[in-house]
Amino acid sequence: MSEGDEEPVDLADVDVDPSEHDALADAEVTMRVNEHGLYIADDEDSGVSSQGQTPEDAVANLAEAVASHEQAMSDGTGDDWL
Repeated sequence: MSEGDEEPVDLADVDVDPSEHDALADAEVTMRVNEHGLYIADDEDSGVSSQGQTPEDAVANLAEAVASHEQAMSDGTGDDWL
């Protein structure tokens, strides 16, 4: 893989189930690995992404990020900078 390339990862191939996390229960999650070997998980619905050293870490980090994003968007404080 050359610099700047990202390789798609099939979640079934890495035995990761995003629906095990409440924040990702109904999410369409995709995954890729970058040129540094980091796994990047993307929630296609919200546009939130996160990364981790392993596929499991990337999905767990994504679940936390999506939950934070959803909380920020629904808190009613007017903080729409997210």
